[in-house]
Amino acid sequence: MKQAIVARTDVGMGTGKLAAQVAHASLKAYEDADPDARKAWKSGGQKKIVLKGSGEKQLRRLADRARQERLPHAIVSDAGHTQLEPGTVTALAVGPGPEHVVDNVTGDLSLY
Repeated sequence: MKQAIVARTDVGMGTGKLAAQVAHASLKAYEDADPDARKAWKSGGQKKIVLKGSGEKQLRRLADRARQERLPHAIVSDAGHTQLEPGTVTALAVGPGPEHVVDNVTGDLSLY
């Protein structure tokens, strides 16, 4: 089991903002997963990777692919309290799900 989080590189998030957005995405997608997937992922060490996303359009296309693969996923939009405008899409989490299925959606992306 694996989860991939795709964070945008084009909005200029600082390191702390990036970490927070990745955490939000991870938790939201985990909550979207069915109980069996949550249990399997947790018992397997909660494997996750963070990948580079080029922009909102790419994240939305990847979310559509995750939906087609029937993977839990979550898009995060920032509240706008600090660095970004309210509603700025910052990250997408895909999974937890079987590693090969998550890779079908995000396998072409580079590590962050």
